[in-house]
Amino acid sequence: MNRVLILLCVVVVSFSCKSKKTVVTKKRKTKTERVTKKTEGVKTATRSSYTNATEEYIANYADVAVAEMEWYNIPASITLAQGILESASGNGRLSKEANNHFGIKCHDWDGDRIYHDDDAAQECFRKYDDAKNSFRDHSLFLTERNRYSGLFKLKKTDYKSWARGLRAAGYATDPKYPAKLISLIERYNLDQYDGGRKSSKSNSDFKQRDEIVINAKTNVVSVRDVPKVITHVVVKGDTLYYIAKMHNISVPELKAINDLEDNNIKIGQELQVSPK
Repeated sequence: MNRVLILLCVVVVSFSCKSKKTVVTKKRKTKTERVTKKTEGVKTATRSSYTNATEEYIANYADVAVAEMEWYNIPASITLAQGILESASGNGRLSKEANNHFGIKCHDWDGDRIYHDDDAAQECFRKYDDAKNSFRDHSLFLTERNRYSGLFKLKKTDYKSWARGLRAAGYATDPKYPAKLISLIERYNLDQYDGGRKSSKSNSDFKQRDEIVINAKTNVVSVRDVPKVITHVVVKGDTLYYIAKMHNISVPELKAINDLEDNNIKIGQELQVSPK
C-alpha cells in the first residue's frame, strides 16, 4: 500500500511540473548615449604680451599703415606716429566712439559725425564705421590738399622732414608736434615699416630693456632681465584721472610714482604708470 501511495505522489508531482508555464523575464536593454559637451564659441583668454597700449596699437595697425604707404606714398612711420599721438594709442574718445584716429574734423564731410571739445567747445569730427576707413581718409586728406603737396617730394624714409613738414603745412598748431612724432618713431622703431613690412620682430620687443652684463674677470657675457617700465606720454585732453584709469592704477599712486605735488600735467610730459 505504501508503495502505491509513493508512486501516486511521484506521478502527481511530475504532471504539475510539466503544466507550469515557464516565465521568461527579459532584461530590458538600456541604451547608453555618450554626451559630448560642445564648446563652440568659447574663447580662451590669453594674457597680453604688450607692455603698454602703444605697442598693442602698433601691432593692430602696422599692416594698415604699410598698405596706405604703398598706395599713397605716406611713410608708415608717420601714419602710425600720428595715429598714436592723435588717438592716445586708440584710447581717446574719438577713436573709441567714432573710429577717428587722426582727429580729422568735419570740414566738407557728408558722413556721420561726432561732437567733441577741442580748440573750441563741441567741434565737429568725422565718424567712421571702421578704423581702417579713418586711415584711408587720412591718406586722402593729405594727398588731396595742395598745402601738403610739398611733402610728397620728400623721401618716404625721411620721417624727420615729414614730421616738420606736417607742422609747417598747418596739420597741427602745437610747435612740439614734429618732436613728438619723431620721438614716437624712434622710441618704437616705427621707421622699420617705411620699407614695407620687413621686420619679423614681435611688438613686445619694441622696448628692449634687457641689460647686457660682461664679467670683467671671466669675459662671460650674460643677459639680465630688467623690469619693464611702462610710460605714458601726455597728449591734449589727458588728465591724471583719465591716465590712471587707462592704466588701472589710482591717482594718488600715479602722483607718488612721478613725484607730482599737484594735478597739473603738460602735453608731451612722460609719466611712469608702472610701480618703481
